[in-house]
Amino acid sequence: MASINYRTRENNKGESIYLRFKPGMGGDFEVSTGIKVPRGKWSDKLQRINQTDKIDYDSLNKKLRDLKTHIRKQFDNDSFEGVIIDNTWLRNNIKIFFNQSIPDNSSNSKIYLIPFLEKYIEEEQKRVIKGDIGKRTIDYYKSLKKKLEGFQEFSGKRIRLSDITVGFNYEFISYLENEHYLSANTIGRYVKYIKQLCRNAEMKGIAVSKDYESKLFKAPSGNTYDVYLTKEEIDAIFRHEFTNEKLDNARDWLIISVWTGLRVSDLLRLNTSFIKDENFIKITTVKTKTPISIFINPYVREILNKRKGKFPKKISSQKFNDYIKVVCKEVGIDNLVKGAKLVPIDIGENGKEEIIYRKRKGEYNKYELISSHVGRRSFATNMYGKLNTLAIMKITGHTTEKQFLSYIKTSENEYAEQHKEYWENNPLNN
Repeated sequence: MASINYRTRENNKGESIYLRFKPGMGGDFEVSTGIKVPRGKWSDKLQRINQTDKIDYDSLNKKLRDLKTHIRKQFDNDSFEGVIIDNTWLRNNIKIFFNQSIPDNSSNSKIYLIPFLEKYIEEEQKRVIKGDIGKRTIDYYKSLKKKLEGFQEFSGKRIRLSDITVGFNYEFISYLENEHYLSANTIGRYVKYIKQLCRNAEMKGIAVSKDYESKLFKAPSGNTYDVYLTKEEIDAIFRHEFTNEKLDNARDWLIISVWTGLRVSDLLRLNTSFIKDENFIKITTVKTKTPISIFINPYVREILNKRKGKFPKKISSQKFNDYIKVVCKEVGIDNLVKGAKLVPIDIGENGKEEIIYRKRKGEYNKYELISSHVGRRSFATNMYGKLNTLAIMKITGHTTEKQFLSYIKTSENEYAEQHKEYWENNPLNN
């Protein structure tokens, strides 16, 4: 039967606590826990740190008890899976318990999720350099890595690639919802990337659970209430006289945004070099590397004429995001609508306060929900039904109709009004 005990070794500053693990069958391994205590304050008989005012002995004793439980649990799992139990195994699992980094090696990345993810990120970064993918994709994977590291610490178990089952997915989703207060859409992105990792591992001949292919391995569902600007609201913004030059500049970018459907990363880099044949904006998108051509409609033409053939002054995406809320507020776009906006959440624990920002659903003045992405949604929604769907998709750069339709934000009432207007303009002929 496996046994776990602690003992100390003296050093210049006191005593260091070592964990000695005997899994049976002659194995005997010993690794430092990294915990140090004043000389003479360790009780070998009671296996605990005695009372002292020099360290937080209560907290450290609890950590030592929890570490024993963690090692036993990992041993039960790993010995069943045939993992080699040795000093390296013990050292790595102690590091996992204390949330410390583990030196990667090829065997780790073929068994455990996070080392595999680290190698995957290294490979994907080479694609960024070549221009095959955007840096933002790498940022998402790095964010996933942090969440998985937190989940390992929370669950007390190192995640193997073979552990990525439907059950794991439920537990990870619950962790993200209850510990990080993440929205369904954000969680869905993490679930999508985990499935991508499983596919990649399987292609490399690494054993993974086939659960990732199951219909049950999915993200939580959640209704979104993303807003868009109606044609009437766009006209009001277009006609409004702004005395503040910064707001006037942001308004012009917003108008170009709602009539081009460009992502903000493409919108805010426009200059006269992108105008071709006088009537078209031609640009290759940053995110998808897709070349697109957009007709310069009368709204955009008037802004260019106003600025002597040039686009508005350069502005950062964050400033643009901030200013267009003020633009819409000044125009009077303040009706109450359903939506979600970032609010501060206090997640203080153990006397320490930390403020995080998460989206919260509710009813807000519409201008509060305006963000830099509103132009793209507004373009797709206002053009839908007026232009051929494929023509709109060529402009927005969507590759599937399902993906494109997620941008259409017409409400049920608006569809009903359109239906009413149609029959009013097309009465029954007797």
